[in-house]
Amino acid sequence: MRQPQLQVRSKQLITVDGLDFKDLNGNGELDPYEDWRLSPAERAADLVARMETDEKVGLMLINTRFTGYGVPEGEATSADGVLDERTIEAGTNIFASRKVFPTTHTIEQLHLRHFILRDNFSPSRLAAWNNAMNEVAEGTRLGIPTLATSNSRNENGEVVFGMNDSVGIFSTFPATMGIAAAILGDKATGGDASLSSEFAAAVRAEWLAAGIRKGYFYMADVVTDPRWQRIYGTFGEDPELIAEIVERLVAGLQGDELGPDSIATTMKHFPGGGARENGFDPHYVEGKWNCYPTPGSFETYHLPPFRAAVRTSSFMPYYSAPSIKKSHWQSVDGIDIPYEEVGFAFNHYVLNDLLRGQLGFTGYINSDSGITDNMCWGVEELSIPERFAKAVNAGTDLIADTNNTADLRAAVDAGWISPGRVDAACRALLAEMFALGLFDDRTYVDAEAADAAVAASPGWDLAARTHRKSVVVLKNSGGTLPLATGSRVYVEVFHKDPRQSGAKTAQARQEARGSAAVDLAEVPEAADALFLILDPQSGHYFNATPGLLELTLCEDRMLRALNGDWYTETTLTGIRRVKEMCAAARERGQKVVLSVNVSLPWVLDDIEPLADAVVAGFSTFYDAQYDVITGSSAPHGKLPITLPASESVIAVDADGQCVSPNDVPGFAKEQYMPEGMTYALTDSDGNVWRLGHGLSY
Repeated sequence: MRQPQLQVRSKQLITVDGLDFKDLNGNGELDPYEDWRLSPAERAADLVARMETDEKVGLMLINTRFTGYGVPEGEATSADGVLDERTIEAGTNIFASRKVFPTTHTIEQLHLRHFILRDNFSPSRLAAWNNAMNEVAEGTRLGIPTLATSNSRNENGEVVFGMNDSVGIFSTFPATMGIAAAILGDKATGGDASLSSEFAAAVRAEWLAAGIRKGYFYMADVVTDPRWQRIYGTFGEDPELIAEIVERLVAGLQGDELGPDSIATTMKHFPGGGARENGFDPHYVEGKWNCYPTPGSFETYHLPPFRAAVRTSSFMPYYSAPSIKKSHWQSVDGIDIPYEEVGFAFNHYVLNDLLRGQLGFTGYINSDSGITDNMCWGVEELSIPERFAKAVNAGTDLIADTNNTADLRAAVDAGWISPGRVDAACRALLAEMFALGLFDDRTYVDAEAADAAVAASPGWDLAARTHRKSVVVLKNSGGTLPLATGSRVYVEVFHKDPRQSGAKTAQARQEARGSAAVDLAEVPEAADALFLILDPQSGHYFNATPGLLELTLCEDRMLRALNGDWYTETTLTGIRRVKEMCAAARERGQKVVLSVNVSLPWVLDDIEPLADAVVAGFSTFYDAQYDVITGSSAPHGKLPITLPASESVIAVDADGQCVSPNDVPGFAKEQYMPEGMTYALTDSDGNVWRLGHGLSY
């Protein structure tokens, strides 16, 4: 076997049979867990047998951990400023409401080894942070290293804690639905989904350079409820397409098997978060249920991507619980699924009988964040130690975003979690770390080389091409696009937040001035065409809206809350001005081109008739959109979701029943709707804005 290039910073190397090994426990002997010639499973079993209960408990928790780079001046960091050494009396987010301890204390005294990185600094700084964390860990009794995990970092979008924690440091692709749109375009022209494999290879190389070895990615959830606020992080509504994409992502990020050059994937959110109850999300109590009112919907629409991703190192269950009262009986491979109305991280049948048994999954289960404190649906009446026991005994191995070692230890001491179950979880977690080489030559990374390595990634060129390929031309009346050579174009961006509108407009115009494809007009009256970029926003990641999530483009619209009260909602500030500008431009004989950022399946029936052309973007760069509307790049993308015809096709009655089923994708909804009702929007030119739609020139 190849001798790894081992590096130690506080422990020693020992030589046996002419080979070097780390003496991680400092006993001067080569123990099996230190022997890189043995399998990850053998090494994990040996190490677990040496661990004390507190060390095992700490290993079973993963918590958010910030670097020292963003700590306010005067507050505690390590001497070099890399580690956050503050004590914070109360947690800083809804997942972690408990006291936050200094990094060194957390590693040495609480024995945590898994950490969620949410900071957005340069690759070299992230690599230095990883090294500093592992230097502390190496000095502990058994020298167990740390493992840095992150949500995805390679897609464009606005920063949202827990979803888009970071953006712009690594190669930056359109949002995941944009990647899906580009792949659908490839397939429509005789290609395949190999873009997802190329994307995975780029992500893998960049993350390796920074020392981030595990990803909370990607969302294998199938979009079926149009009001689900998390749609923008999915690959759309086509189960077969999503299955092909996630299978390639797992293979591309992990390799044929998990190894020193792998990024371990945590696919989410098993068994699918798309089956919402009128869009409400289980980050809050109003969305606690997964509802399956349509016979066969679970197996037909929601499960296929997770079957395809079964080789992932870990799965993350969603917070939600399956509802008996609001669902039709569901089955998988002819076997009925018993409805235990508890969140999926607490659901023994779903995790063990279905995922491990029927699907053949052999990795570990990583819960979503905060299941023992806040999003503990179905087990609210249990004490926190009992919630830990319920989750672990159901099959969950790693509890996310908590440092609450005391309550997990209490559950173990009370006998609610057996020693054998604790050991099994720890063996699974350590086997991943051994496979990734973290105990051997991948403990530390070359921080000085990280920035250059990421800058040299093929991901940057691939991302630029993907942005252009992701643009979907939805409507093109009278051959408006491509705009004629030499056309003067007025550009303005509209957002829910007026400050964002101004900043994004300035950016879009700056990029237009630097583009060879666009001749920028400074005022609408001087233009041949208006290019109005609409970036609507609706709802909140962590809080329920008073009523149903609004999907129309509106400003100060009066809506009825679920409790009967009235409230106002804005999804796009300036929508009245957009309509006035469109009308005025038509009167002047100018062309109107609208770009809509499809982060949700917006209801656009009152907007599209105002435009000569409409394009869809997915957090797509402005320069890529300019290239498409001017013909510098041929239109290529296809819709990854269906856009509703009107509010009437997603109407919800007084009993909470939606006219189009919430557990069925848009492309298939019509077969379950009243006769004669059409779900997809048909525009004024007769184009149907259904999954796969996209025009070419």
